[in-house]
Order: sequence, then structure tokens, then C-alpha cells
Amino acid sequence: MTAPRPAHFETADVRIDKIIVGPFENNSYVVRCKTTGNAVLIDAANEHDFLIPLALRLGVRRVLTTHGHWDHIQAVTAARDAGIDVGIANGDADMLPNYDFVIEDEDVHQVGNLRLRTIHNPGHTPGSISFELVNHPLLFTGDTLFPGGAGNTSSHKQASFTQIIDSIDRRLFTLPAATLVLPGHGLDTTIGTERPHIQQWVDRGW
Repeated sequence: MTAPRPAHFETADVRIDKIIVGPFENNSYVVRCKTTGNAVLIDAANEHDFLIPLALRLGVRRVLTTHGHWDHIQAVTAARDAGIDVGIANGDADMLPNYDFVIEDEDVHQVGNLRLRTIHNPGHTPGSISFELVNHPLLFTGDTLFPGGAGNTSSHKQASFTQIIDSIDRRLFTLPAATLVLPGHGLDTTIGTERPHIQQWVDRGW
């Protein structure tokens, strides 16, 4: 478990806290509008006794779930019990024990003065989604895009390598090269770093 101070990313109007939780070292992110204090949590992943009180202290009012795999949703029930609404894409909704709203492709979620745009990225799961912070060089990709390649499609039911590559190429690699990619596990990367290598991923098949 890693404490969320100092900020993982910060400007005059936004603060991103990265919280690493659980046995698979999931990255949960608090996206906070510094002007209003409003915030969302991307992935209520694990360690609910730590993560949910912290999220409440940071002003979190909603959870946006990148996909429904169990390691990304272990704190969902605790979040809802604490009065935080939880959202998930319809394609993965049956993976959650409970939720409050469905996230659609191209939804825009208001977080104070900030806006998070939903990008549907099927492949890792049918309902996998990324979130672009509008007018900021930030993209939260869950388990769709990592440094060095796409998310795992070899051991998950309903996963598709062809689908994930297509969704990355068409929906993510059209973003500016400087866009910072914040994945569901591990280290950050950028669109510009990863985009030139997509054919290598296709050739190796993962």
C-alpha cells in the first residue's frame, strides 16, 4: 500500500492522486478539481478500509470503473455503503455486485470544473473504458493500454486481441503524443511513446 502524497500530477486546476492497493498493485486514481474540491475515484480496486476513507477526505462523490475484473472492484460495495455512487459500462455491469449508473461511450462526467470523457475500448473486457481529462494531457486506460503493449487478452473470458488493438489504434492513438497514459497497474507512459510500436504488438500477438 502506497500513500497518495505527494500528488502524482498537479496543475493550477487539477490534482491527481495515485493510490496503489491490493495484491496485484492496482492503481486507483483520485481526480480532484482544485477550484471546487469535487473529485471522482477511478477504480475502487481494493483495501476498502484505507481507500474509501481516503477518497471521502479528498472529496470523492463518484466511482468511475474502467472494467469489471475482480481486482478492480473489490472496494465497490464499501464505496456504495459510504454513499459514493458507482458507475460501470453496460458491457461489464454483470461483473459488479452492485452499481448506481451505467457509463456510455462518449459520456462526459463533470467533476467540479473538470470534464472526463469516456472512451469505449473493448478487448480486455467487452465494457472496458478509458477516461480522457478534457483540455489536459491525461488518459486513464485501466487494463487497455500499458507501457509496452495492450492489456492481457489471452486468459480472460470474452477477451479479444484483435478488438483491443483496434480500439487502441482508433480511439487512443489519435490523441496527442504528449498525452500521459495512466494505466490500471504499473508505471505511466505516453501516447507518443507507445504509438510507433503497435505493429510489433500485432506481429507478436500480444
